[in-house]
Amino acid sequence: MIKRLFRFIGVAILFILGLAVVLCASWYRKDIPVKELESNYLTPQSSYITANGANIHVRQQGKGTPIFLLHGSFASLHTWDAWERELSKHYKTISLDFPGHGLTGPVASQKYSTDDYEQLVIRLADLLKIDTFFVAGNSMGGQVAWKMALHYPTRAKKLVLVDAAGYWKISPESSSKKQSRPFIFKLLQSDVIAKSMIKITPRFLFKMNLKQVYGDPTKVKEADVDRFYDLMLREGNRASTMQRLRQPGKDLQDSIRYISTPTLIIWGEKDAWIPVSNAYRFKEDIKDAELKVFDGAGHVPMEEIPSETVAAALQFLQNKPR
Repeated sequence: MIKRLFRFIGVAILFILGLAVVLCASWYRKDIPVKELESNYLTPQSSYITANGANIHVRQQGKGTPIFLLHGSFASLHTWDAWERELSKHYKTISLDFPGHGLTGPVASQKYSTDDYEQLVIRLADLLKIDTFFVAGNSMGGQVAWKMALHYPTRAKKLVLVDAAGYWKISPESSSKKQSRPFIFKLLQSDVIAKSMIKITPRFLFKMNLKQVYGDPTKVKEADVDRFYDLMLREGNRASTMQRLRQPGKDLQDSIRYISTPTLIIWGEKDAWIPVSNAYRFKEDIKDAELKVFDGAGHVPMEEIPSETVAAALQFLQNKPR
């Protein structure tokens, strides 16, 4: 009886190991050379600008007051496609792929914190001879945007926060407690999983991740998943992503109340990554900030409901009556 039990356990272990090998083999993906991706994701308005020792993929459209559009974690400048089409009718839009993202890819300095990204955008502004500007950011890009407004109040004239990151402590009174991070961030905190993900990258995980950031998952298109997945496979992006998640930047949430830049806060009421309660914290901390919460939308409302959200942004930027 015991021999049969051990035999069964042995067969089960071999089956599990065999299954793991098969799955790993089927999920293994090579890096995609950037030249292969450029045919699909480089646009006529795109260029590469060398800043802070890195070759940054930048897209500029329109004329008028410049507005920087800063994407979130795992994303790329394409997250702003719909907004750019409308904003560029009135402003000069400048979107970019942060280092470790999109066509920009990894950088030799291996600096991927929000503080590094903040300094990068400021450097781009200097290179483009832009003294003052508007800035909008989503998620991680929102954190970069408000840090710019905090540190460069004479340059950042208006600030638009779209489901922005920044509050990790539950409240000032309970500073030891932290806000729960999304599943994928928790998953990649494991060194073993993080190292394996550099080569073993299942597409379904990225599709699941994309659906999670939409309030209505049925709005996610396969083309969106393809872009999201392809750009993650850009040579070096997976490795730099694992580095980035271990260098988030300075926690300046207690300084948010010192932001003086006129601010619009846009939030998806069904955001599963950063709760809508954070929208009200930004509203409370930033003097005279405006808040627009969109029912049914998730973490990337500029993608999910672009018409409604860009209309709110335009109204704010153009100082139209509320």
